[in-house]
Amino acid sequence: MEITVKSWKTTVAGIAGVVAAIATAVQAQFDGDPATAPQWEVVIGLLATGVGLLLARDNDKTSEAAGAKRR
Repeated sequence: MEITVKSWKTTVAGIAGVVAAIATAVQAQFDGDPATAPQWEVVIGLLATGVGLLLARDNDKTSEAAGAKRR
């Protein structure tokens, strides 16, 4: 299985966003203080941003270079 990343900059930013979302939730859940809980609106926002960036293409890439097909 070959994975080609044609828009590496947005892919890296997307992965960072997803990792930040997971880290935020895990840190709040397991910090040892029962009074704290994950701020789910922040976690969901970070996840949405990360997924959006994973699906986006770099600004300096043409649609053809990114592999987009004409309809």
